[in-house]
Amino acid sequence: MKKNIVLLCMLAFVLLLGSVGCGETTTDNGPYPDATHILLSDEQITVDGKAISTSSGGAVYAANDIVFYLEEQGFTYGEGEAWQEHSQAEADEHTVVHIAKPGTYRISGVLSKGQIAVDLGEDAEDNPEAKVTLILDNMDITCTVAPAVIFYHVYECGSDDADNATSLVDTTEAGANVVIADGSTNVVRGSHVARIYKSYELSEDGTKVTDSKKLHKYDAAFYSKQSININGGEQGTGILSISSDNEGLGSELHMTVNGGWIIIDSGNDGINTNEDNVSVTTINGGKVHIHVNGSTGEGDGIDSNGWLVINGGEVIATSSGISMDAGLDSDMGTYVNGGTVIATGTMMDRIETNHQTSVTFQFDQLQECNEGNGEGYYLQDESDNTYLNFLPRRNFSILYYSCPDLTPGDYSFWQGTTQLSGVVMEQRNRMGMLPMGGRPEMPEGFEPSERPGMPEGFEPGERPEMPEGFEPGEKPKMSDDFNPDEIRQFPGHIARPESLDKINPDYVSFLFTIDEGDNHFLILQPTTVP
Repeated sequence: MKKNIVLLCMLAFVLLLGSVGCGETTTDNGPYPDATHILLSDEQITVDGKAISTSSGGAVYAANDIVFYLEEQGFTYGEGEAWQEHSQAEADEHTVVHIAKPGTYRISGVLSKGQIAVDLGEDAEDNPEAKVTLILDNMDITCTVAPAVIFYHVYECGSDDADNATSLVDTTEAGANVVIADGSTNVVRGSHVARIYKSYELSEDGTKVTDSKKLHKYDAAFYSKQSININGGEQGTGILSISSDNEGLGSELHMTVNGGWIIIDSGNDGINTNEDNVSVTTINGGKVHIHVNGSTGEGDGIDSNGWLVINGGEVIATSSGISMDAGLDSDMGTYVNGGTVIATGTMMDRIETNHQTSVTFQFDQLQECNEGNGEGYYLQDESDNTYLNFLPRRNFSILYYSCPDLTPGDYSFWQGTTQLSGVVMEQRNRMGMLPMGGRPEMPEGFEPSERPGMPEGFEPGERPEMPEGFEPGEKPKMSDDFNPDEIRQFPGHIARPESLDKINPDYVSFLFTIDEGDNHFLILQPTTVP
């Protein structure tokens, strides 16, 4: 009998996004008796059953003071483009629910134009007591000019010191915390704020900004300026659905996901942590399903400017199908240590899979499947057990899969009813990528401004000396006995895509032998019969 070990279908994801809504809310706090209950409404917002204050002196108050990118301000205002600008009238329609004191706040109800803004003051970053937990319990909020939920100032448990940064961070004490309540469905529809200048310097002719300091820049619909934890309830049945015209879920330092079900539909990166060479995105549990619709023209599924570490849970990350982007992207290294992970894109950073087996299928043709209008892909072992049943929503050419139940053996790989064939290939680092684990060790005494390997006396800007008689535009000369038509073929190595016609048919197979660790195969289409 056929056994479905993993059934992950993006079509169900689409249907869920289309049907998400808020359930009934109650006036008591249920399992959160000590939480302050904020009930959102277009008519009247209440706090513990009383009308919200409009005085800024309270723990929770309402105001019409949303931060956004104002239209028609000129190039000295910021870096926003026309599509990122908004009118004052549009911004004034939004009610900001300010949370100004530490504590736990349960949020329910519907606010069609508004924002939840957590700000404990500019000194909060260094205050271990400056912590806020937002319990999302059937909350529905929409903001068209800025993030719908934002943490401005809370305690920062991490460091932005790049020299001592590692892939292992502990965000337990972070000041920004979110709990997705069991049984709840929460909807966040948000925008972003393009970079607004605090100060700037102009070119000599005064026509462009040559240097600037940032006042505001918030890229995601759900955003935190400090490290953030996202947790589920005890049962992990709560849903957080985020849709955004730019990035979905963002942090300026670290982000840790421990539970709940997060569904993201974004115009750019689904998840982004953006401190260069420092940020760590960690997924320990829960479900994270990301669909990048590419409305901005690009977008990775998960993009960390530092490290990406997946220790458990279920992750589906699809990048934009119209740009060179990856389902999983990081600058310093991506590690899959556990959990079930599916990632698609048109390019791929190196992923190091520890403690379980992974397989990467690289197709020699783009797989066209926008909005699920394609066939599903699945793996079968020799006993007809199905380990992967995946219906993608965006075009892709690379499919990565890792699962604790995937064991070494021979597998067939299918696209609908078509059995696919291919060859084994070795993994190569993308040009410019750092090796896994961080920066390569530099020679003793090396300074960042130095260029290793240059001739003595070489000055930046000089051209290295060319061979005598060399003319610009010439190709490097190959040895006299070099024959480009004789490309050696052997298991573990293939020619580049432009040389597919040179692949030795003896190594093309309908069976894919998966070994422990990372496995990489090139899929040939149309299906090639050995």
